[in-house]
Amino acid sequence: MNFPTQTHAIDFDTAELQRLGFRNRPDAVLPPPSLPELVYQLGRQLQTSLEAERILTLFFQGVQRFLPLSGLVYRHIESDLHLRLGEMSSDSASFHLRHEGKCIGELEFQGAKPFDTRQLSDLESLLVCLVYPLLNALLYRIATQTALRDPLTSTGNRIAMDQGLAREIEISSRHKQPLSLLMLDIDHFKKVNDEYGHHTGDDVLKTVAQSLKAQLRNIDRVFRYGGEEFVVILSNTGATAAELIGERLRQAVRNLEFRELDPALTMTVSLGCST
Repeated sequence: MNFPTQTHAIDFDTAELQRLGFRNRPDAVLPPPSLPELVYQLGRQLQTSLEAERILTLFFQGVQRFLPLSGLVYRHIESDLHLRLGEMSSDSASFHLRHEGKCIGELEFQGAKPFDTRQLSDLESLLVCLVYPLLNALLYRIATQTALRDPLTSTGNRIAMDQGLAREIEISSRHKQPLSLLMLDIDHFKKVNDEYGHHTGDDVLKTVAQSLKAQLRNIDRVFRYGGEEFVVILSNTGATAAELIGERLRQAVRNLEFRELDPALTMTVSLGCST
């Protein structure tokens, strides 16, 4: 005889956060914590993840229980991280975060009205809770990126492309949204290597890669497929929009100047699109 079986799933991350003070209840139900209480809670909550985005989200949600924040913006150039949470406003307070002389990002708090001296002091006290968890998350992010990044062009490598494409296909299928892919090939690149040398060829590859990334949205990704070939994944993009983006990329490369290498040197790309 087969007996019915009950299956239960436990999210240990959620359980731990609830134990530490975060619950999925309306903010009005929770009384605002005191500064020492919030410092204690954040000091433990922010240790539950190595993902910078999650740590910053937990921090933002925690501080919102204590101060009237409408939004938060975080930037860290080295790890290519730019995060916006909540709503932007006309009044803000910025903090440059440093640890042992090294920049670990710029944090901007958004508020409905200017922050007073007491609020700024409280923010500084709360930021102490963020520094070490954020630093660890950034180190983890950079290490992960290094494993998935082409060392010459700083674009994604083949492993990153395979992972990114699989993820985007799954998202596209689940949400019934379009997905496009561009394949680009630098024209006559062998001639550049033969006439100017491989060092110049490397400089051309880096310059072209930077130009491609500069023309794309934050949600789009560039990967070095091999040699002088690049792949661009365009999330939530149909054929018509992908064609326009492809033309913009083609023009951007064509307009590149290589004055330090050879003023007469121009580069072009050939590309194809699949949606």
